[in-house]
Amino acid sequence: MQPIIIVLIILVVLVFIALIKTIQVIPQASAAIVERFGRYTRTLNAGLNIVVPFIDSIRNRIDLREQVVPFPPQPVITQDNLVVNIDTVIYYQVTDARAATYEVASYIQAIEQLTVTTLRNIIGGMDLERTLTSREEINAALRGVLDEATGKWGIRVNRVELKAIEPPTSIQDSMEKQMRADRDKRAAILTAEGIRQSQILTAEGEKQSAILRAEGEAKAAALRAEGEAQAIRTVFESIHAGDADQKLLAYQYLQMLPKIAEGDANKLWIVPSEIGDALKGLSGAMGNFNPMAGMGGMGGGGSVPKQTGGNGTERREQPPID
Repeated sequence: MQPIIIVLIILVVLVFIALIKTIQVIPQASAAIVERFGRYTRTLNAGLNIVVPFIDSIRNRIDLREQVVPFPPQPVITQDNLVVNIDTVIYYQVTDARAATYEVASYIQAIEQLTVTTLRNIIGGMDLERTLTSREEINAALRGVLDEATGKWGIRVNRVELKAIEPPTSIQDSMEKQMRADRDKRAAILTAEGIRQSQILTAEGEKQSAILRAEGEAKAAALRAEGEAQAIRTVFESIHAGDADQKLLAYQYLQMLPKIAEGDANKLWIVPSEIGDALKGLSGAMGNFNPMAGMGGMGGGGSVPKQTGGNGTERREQPPID
């Protein structure tokens, strides 16, 4: 009985192993290469797959998702004979598991070496300044070459990035000094522009202030003149409306004489024709006082010519004021 039990146990174990070998579960976004007696048979896709146990074998499991591989810094010589270290990052995806398995031994190493050689060819035709400012151009050239070369390997290069470009230390110091000088220059230019603009704005403000001040003074002078004219009209209208007699007019004129005589520029006096008659009446009332002798009989008005009467008294003729 014991040999039979041992045989049965061995058979059960063999069946269990055969079932394990027969059923293959492939995860999503993955693929597996099946070989039969060392020869490629088929590619297993995601899901449950059945293979022949002990005959078919799984050669390789490949991840079909996009992969990111950073490469270490590589020394590259530019066109102006400067050595720069460039870090690159490759984004690739396996599109054909069979080609990635059988067309190249190690596609990661192949992509790295191809990236280095292509990068040296591209950077070798550029100077340092263009290398530092043409990352997009370098990325596009790298991607085109890599995508064309890796297509037969069943790999698609989606993106190539230059992570860092490090020039020599002496060149970095020179670049920092140049950038500092450029910043100082721009700062000086901006300061000068600010001072110039401030002076322009100040001058324009003073100009506008002077214009407004002159306009205000002109309007004030016009308003004062208009007020004085209105006051004169009101006074004369009041005098004529009140029918003032000659004595009042003479008295008012005598009060205004000092004000009229003020200033060195008063060379000509305007004397109303009614003042003569008023002064005559005032002189008759005051006796012998006659300051305006000879002014009677002035009919019309005009300028004030100097005339001398028979007794040597100076006479002035004035136009009437309505």
